[in-house]
Amino acid sequence: MTALLLREQKSGILRLTLNDPTSRNSLSEDMMSALQLALDGAASDGSVRVIVLAATGPAFCSGHNLKQITARRADADKGAAYFAQLFAACARLMMTIVRHPRPVIAEVGGLASAAGCQLVATCDLAIAAETARFCTPGVNIGLFCSTPMVALSRSVGQKHAMEMLLTGDVFDATEAFRMGLVNRVVAHNELAGHVDALAAKIAAKSMATVKTGKQAFYCQIDLPIEEAYAYTARVMTENLLQRDAQEGIAAFIGKRAPEWSDE
Repeated sequence: MTALLLREQKSGILRLTLNDPTSRNSLSEDMMSALQLALDGAASDGSVRVIVLAATGPAFCSGHNLKQITARRADADKGAAYFAQLFAACARLMMTIVRHPRPVIAEVGGLASAAGCQLVATCDLAIAAETARFCTPGVNIGLFCSTPMVALSRSVGQKHAMEMLLTGDVFDATEAFRMGLVNRVVAHNELAGHVDALAAKIAAKSMATVKTGKQAFYCQIDLPIEEAYAYTARVMTENLLQRDAQEGIAAFIGKRAPEWSDE
């Protein structure tokens, strides 16, 4: 049986590849479980420094599996309990990415739709091929993309988010870049190489510093500005006391390469 999620690790970069092209890499129950398990494991694995989420086939991720959802309408409660459980599991998965100690990069070569677009918006960075497409089309089938909206509205401007959510239209990679949904757009045949180079650059940093910075970024983003400055002042004070900050500053002053301890 072919694995739903492929795992490959090299030089501190963990590549997790969605591998269910027959369902357009939908976030089925099994796919979400596989991703959750892999991300949880990577959080405590010191050999992992950066995580890349990629996909096989023409779609990056088509969102929730509508066939699975429809099948549960036959339940006594018309699927209510299952739907609540499904979206709770999805929220947990997305928050695992946000709270993960390692940076997570989305490598998007095809369509990212609904919860698949949510997955891209949730990742810390996203690189798209020219062939990538993005949409939140729930409004077209009577199911507004409310949970994808959480990540989308925190990744792009409000007007752009509302346009995607209200129209359900498909946006190309250039538009996604313009809106701020992806960091950059590259040729399809250069996508993996570009992502690997970016991941390697980040993997060369102090993981203690990266962890501190990622956590602080998401904590401060929704705080009032005065509280944000007070919070980040505390973070920088603690950061300065870390071994790698001392080493990095000493290396900079001494004009040498730092030797990170990741502490």
